[in-house]
Amino acid sequence: MENQTTISEFDSILSSRGVTRRSFMKLCAGVAAAAGLSQLAVPRVAEALEKSVIGATKGDLYPVIWIEGASCTGCTESFAQIETPDAATVVLDMISLNYSETLSAAAGHSMEEAKKQTIEAGNYILVYEGGVLEGFDYNALRVAGETGNVALEEAAANANAVVAIGSCAVNGGWMAAHPNPAGAMGVQQYLEKVGINTTVVNIPGCPVNPEWLMSVLVDVVLLEDPSLIKLNGYNMPAGLFDQTIHDNCERRGHFENGEFVYEFGSEEEAKGYCLYPLGCRGPQTKSVCGVTMWNNRRSWCVQAGAPCVGCCEANPNNPGQNWVEVNTPFYKRHRDLRVGGLVLQPGTVALAVTGLVAAALVVHGFGMKKFGRMDGGADFEKVRKWDAAHPEQSIGTYADGAEGGPILNDDALYEKNTHHARPVRGVAAKPADDAADAEEN
Repeated sequence: MENQTTISEFDSILSSRGVTRRSFMKLCAGVAAAAGLSQLAVPRVAEALEKSVIGATKGDLYPVIWIEGASCTGCTESFAQIETPDAATVVLDMISLNYSETLSAAAGHSMEEAKKQTIEAGNYILVYEGGVLEGFDYNALRVAGETGNVALEEAAANANAVVAIGSCAVNGGWMAAHPNPAGAMGVQQYLEKVGINTTVVNIPGCPVNPEWLMSVLVDVVLLEDPSLIKLNGYNMPAGLFDQTIHDNCERRGHFENGEFVYEFGSEEEAKGYCLYPLGCRGPQTKSVCGVTMWNNRRSWCVQAGAPCVGCCEANPNNPGQNWVEVNTPFYKRHRDLRVGGLVLQPGTVALAVTGLVAAALVVHGFGMKKFGRMDGGADFEKVRKWDAAHPEQSIGTYADGAEGGPILNDDALYEKNTHHARPVRGVAAKPADDAADAEEN
């Protein structure tokens, strides 16, 4: 009876938000898949969600602290643009956003006090957006008299998990691109450096897809166990970042058929051919952009006609492998090469080297002409030095032992100059000793 009452109350909450029971169960199935769980786990996910939603009526929401690092707040904007009413609204109603420089209604002392109290109480999740800056003595991110590194360390040390959202939080992103005067890096690398071992879940993207963040929040917050999330070697959710964009791209068939777009505005572009020659980074970027898409699954970059710029490409262990550094210029096939202060494309370097080689050959030709080595060809030895010194072991054959020249078809002349008979074609010549033995017998 109690269970029936709970279900009825829960269904009422769903209905008030315009969410059907069926759409809710689809959400649960999607959450289970993103977490790397089997479909047998769907009822467990649904139970956790129901418990959390019912908790919302009793003030029992899971606390979340959202800290801005070096960012443009694009990931916050992306997350805030989830349309309502839908199942995502339910998830948003499951957390208590106790601190956010961008979204919190409070400001000043009261907001900082809320963050402090949340950290002291524990049992919360930290969402960190933006890069971590080590430059300028950490003062670039000073808030309320506290430097950025201290704010991150205090919040991360006592959190159940840290969710690094956006490529800037994963490995520095834009801030880590050359020349990176601020010493930007990702959250995971920094926490490992200072010895804080709280689980970090990396969700790259510029900005992050709100559905990916929603999925991870459900996994970490509602299932209350970060270890349930199946992460890859980069601490990214495997279900979201273990396939390349190319694997699920709607233009993949054109790639296989060799049908490409080489110029914007062309007939090939109008036909929706593959954008690989225009710099599409889909084959090297791991993400499910083509599956989840954007704006409530309406479209995504490639469907809209733009090559993938690889914004989900981020190595959390190396700020230098940020997506901006690796993939720019976006509409060219190759990344830039840096030689000191010079920034060059590989094609430019290849053309320059080819030009130098061609110029060297021309100079060499003029030199040969000047010193007369082109009139009649270069001088060659008439008789090889070895052959002249060892006539009985001569390697070459000559028309004249002193003057050289080729042997034609004169067997006698051949024998005179080489001191042995011309071998019969197809029959190996016998050593001299063997021939003498044969004559004696």
